[in-house]
Amino acid sequence: MLSVITRSAVSKFRTLWLPSQAAVRAMSSSGGATAPYTTLAISHPAEFVTHVELHRPEKRNAMNKAFWSEMVDLFNEISGNPDCRVVVFSGAGATFTAGIDLLDMANVVLQPEGDDVARVSWNMKKTIAKYQETFSVIERCPKPVVVAVHGACIGGGVDLITACDIRLCTQDAWFQVKEVDIGLAADVGTLQRLPKVIGSRSLVNELALTARKMYADEAKSSGLVSRVFADKEAMMAGALEIAGEIAARSPVAVQGTKINLIYSRDHSVAEGLDYMATWNMSMLQTQDVMKSAQASMEKKSPKTMAFSKL
Repeated sequence: MLSVITRSAVSKFRTLWLPSQAAVRAMSSSGGATAPYTTLAISHPAEFVTHVELHRPEKRNAMNKAFWSEMVDLFNEISGNPDCRVVVFSGAGATFTAGIDLLDMANVVLQPEGDDVARVSWNMKKTIAKYQETFSVIERCPKPVVVAVHGACIGGGVDLITACDIRLCTQDAWFQVKEVDIGLAADVGTLQRLPKVIGSRSLVNELALTARKMYADEAKSSGLVSRVFADKEAMMAGALEIAGEIAARSPVAVQGTKINLIYSRDHSVAEGLDYMATWNMSMLQTQDVMKSAQASMEKKSPKTMAFSKL
């Protein structure tokens, strides 16, 4: 009997796995950015899964002026799109990202507008807040974001991934809080989010103050990433598998879970519990609870249930 069950499980696994491999190949064969975007390629490798690829491989995916605004537009659209339940984010080419495109952004950083110090400073603050929104919009998006990092993840790349919900990387990945090397303090999220991602304040301080590289094994042991894969293809398959598991669950449950995890991170336990009670006093009145309970009683996976779009 056990062998029959095992063969059945393996057979089911294969039927699920083969399409995902085809999807991974499709994800890796992007022809370029997706209009109207010039720095991002968008695809849909599986039902309710959106793949976003930072696509400037000829520039090592450096973040130019267009990228900062396109990310906000895209994730605002994704937030309200009922056909998306989870996002996989990756980089095209040989590396995840080299960080900010210094040549393209130099005039923004080095030549702020204004007639005097007060006005220059006021405009600079507005500019910094605008760029902070590029990654805050990922965190604020109710759809979970799985980020897959290969090769270098430098500067703004660390800002980006710390705003994501699940972080994966390849064995050749490395991470660098680069900002002190170019004469500034990281100002779009790393210094605020990295201490809440990594448990060791001493390690965060070391990385931010020395700009040294952190490699995959240390990233895994410190909690920056949850899994390390042998290569990019294996990582993208793993990311798509995780995304598929999330997309198959109730979107009411998944999105409510993300929102409450972030709220609880930034508030006391008592405040988090109160917010959760207020949240669920309405969200528990969804049909998804009964559907999920039915699947559990029938010893079925939640993936066998059809949940309404949200």
